[in-house]
Amino acid sequence: MKTLPVNSVPYKRTDVFTDSSVPSGLLRAHSTKPGAWGKIVALEGTLTYRILEPVMEEVRLSPGRHGVIEPTIKHEVVPTSGVRFYVEFHRVESGSDAGGGL
Repeated sequence: MKTLPVNSVPYKRTDVFTDSSVPSGLLRAHSTKPGAWGKIVALEGTLTYRILEPVMEEVRLSPGRHGVIEPTIKHEVVPTSGVRFYVEFHRVESGSDAGGGL
């Protein structure tokens, strides 16, 4: 499983989404800008997090198992009925993008 860089800090968070309120843009391939990491946090239920490049990978997220979005990597989510989740955005403070944190 991917991890956030040790020296990453959160700087923004989305509202809480449900299977009926998730923005359509999150349901299809999209990416974050250079330097922007993300942490997908499931509060209730489950959702599938698809990492689309460089190799496709699917991760089932649930409370206690979050997903990490790497900068510029295309990804999408597939929510299930009853899910509640949010995305927390992080940036690296010291310029190192090495994984190994949260």
